[in-house]
Amino acid sequence: MTTTLTRVDTATAAPRKRRRRAVGGWLAVVPLLVFTALAFGLPALAMLDGAFTVKDPATGATSYSADNLTNSLQGAYLTALLGSVKLSAVSAALAALLGLPLAQAVVTSRFRALREAVLTASGVLANFGGVPLAFAFVATLGNAGVLTRHLGLTDKGWDLYSFWGLVLVYLYFLIPLMVLTITPALEGLRSQWREAAQNNGATTLQYWRHVALPVLLPTLLGGFVLLFGSAFAAYATAAAMVGSSIPLVTLQIADALSGNVLVGQENVALALSLDMVLVAGLVMAVYLPLQRRSARWLA
Repeated sequence: MTTTLTRVDTATAAPRKRRRRAVGGWLAVVPLLVFTALAFGLPALAMLDGAFTVKDPATGATSYSADNLTNSLQGAYLTALLGSVKLSAVSAALAALLGLPLAQAVVTSRFRALREAVLTASGVLANFGGVPLAFAFVATLGNAGVLTRHLGLTDKGWDLYSFWGLVLVYLYFLIPLMVLTITPALEGLRSQWREAAQNNGATTLQYWRHVALPVLLPTLLGGFVLLFGSAFAAYATAAAMVGSSIPLVTLQIADALSGNVLVGQENVALALSLDMVLVAGLVMAVYLPLQRRSARWLA
């Protein structure tokens, strides 16, 4: 009888412990949820409210309408949005193509100190941007930059304050970010796969074409999407370098908020911000499945 009661108590105690752990886990997450709601939820609600709020200039009355969103997808605003998408896509594609062989060289290097130095530098450079980066490139490759005068780049048609000049500046922090993103996936490639390919007579090029790249493809696409989002949200570097000479959506938002071009376009700026959030949402919708698929392959 005592043994039976002990088994029943043990059977009922296990679910209680699991419930307590679950409740304790949720309580531990509550501060993070509250912080997320305050830091992201309230600004998001304010942005949505402003994006759909239209003010009558004659009476000052406000009403809800989609006019701001409509205006944000027309004229100069649409040009700026497409310009940001183009700049981000080109920069991300080039950074992905250049970052992959660099990361492979780091992974296969026999010198541990060199590998650690490259990864550490990549972590620093991936977060180096804004006005300091713009100033560094202006001093180096601007119209009166050191290399521009020394190499006579102006006579050869070089212009830092152009689309391709901005792409070059973006590559400065996107390539290190790609190295950090793709290195764990390269480390996950199993040596048995290469040995099996070599035993079957495959060359190095065939191994990469038929084995490594198909396995790395989800990670590569995910890295491209991550780089695209990073370039799409960049503001300070482009603002300090090119101002409004190149149409970008982040610069249009700043102009609308400050009234540099037209007064009273603050809600249009919020609508442009909503457009950016929607683009970022699409980017994340593509990135997360790719990340999960890559994790399954390289686990």
